[in-house]
Amino acid sequence: MVSRWIPLESNPEVMNAWSGKAGLVLEQDRFTDVYGFDPNLLGMVPQPVKAVVLLFPISKEYEEKRKAEDEKIAKEGQHPIDPTIVWIKQTIQNACGTMGLLHALLNSNVTLEPESVLEKFIDECKDKTPEERAKLLETTPLFASIHAEAAASGQTAAPDISESVDLHFTCFVQAPDTAARDQGVPAPEGARRLIELDGRRAGPVDRGVCDDLLADAAAYIKDNYMKDTTSVSFSMLALAPPADI
Repeated sequence: MVSRWIPLESNPEVMNAWSGKAGLVLEQDRFTDVYGFDPNLLGMVPQPVKAVVLLFPISKEYEEKRKAEDEKIAKEGQHPIDPTIVWIKQTIQNACGTMGLLHALLNSNVTLEPESVLEKFIDECKDKTPEERAKLLETTPLFASIHAEAAASGQTAAPDISESVDLHFTCFVQAPDTAARDQGVPAPEGARRLIELDGRRAGPVDRGVCDDLLADAAAYIKDNYMKDTTSVSFSMLALAPPADI
């Protein structure tokens, strides 16, 4: 039987409630709204941004593009992904909110409470395959409990657990350019790649050079997710220090 959770609402209060209960020290980092792609709006987001989480509408065109890209990567490969990146296969329906949060927090330099569910999960994820990590998530009841509590805390009524949802979360993080390092290719100090982490994909996807995580993720989202669509069902959050730090 396929597990199914209630979808999460994309707003900072819900995401921070989830993250705090899972073990993130919110005094150091928290999720905040990104209000638009204009440089002035991006400039309002505290720095350094450690991850970007996007909620977007799933369409027929997107599904066709996703499948074609995964097939191309499987056949032709892609720029090498840094091996420290943690990616988890999504096997729980409507759990994409938790997947986005996990991908953000597990691949960022954040402070976690000792012995928290997140810290224990990270330790148990070591040396496991994406499928084994997914099974671990399925069998860790604390995550299901945290997800359910966060889903019920949104500003709008949570959908029924059996309801089909056409919105999905994905996550963008920075990773070292290991190919340049391993091949001895001259690169700017601290060269990074923009990595997209989506549990519905076949694995992590390299999105190119990343000099500024927020600006580069926003540019990619604008050019690839929002191009040629009239939908307003988009929401973007950044994992960053609190505004008063």
